[in-house]
Amino acid sequence: MKNKQMEILFLPTERGTVKVYVYGFKTPRSLGKVVVTFNHVSVEAKGYRRNKTIIKALAQLHETIVNNQDS
Repeated sequence: MKNKQMEILFLPTERGTVKVYVYGFKTPRSLGKVVVTFNHVSVEAKGYRRNKTIIKALAQLHETIVNNQDS
């Protein structure tokens, strides 16, 4: 049986809390997944570098929120 681990980061903001769920990245350069949620908006990113993947997911979340506000 495999042990699945997840790391959760909470980033408080003035308008709510950004939740970052990090899966994988067990060894250097291993594939992992990051899911970022904020006010019922979720974005997922996959990559081999943990920090870059987290930043990529946060940037995608920002783009999604900004684009939805224009509509």
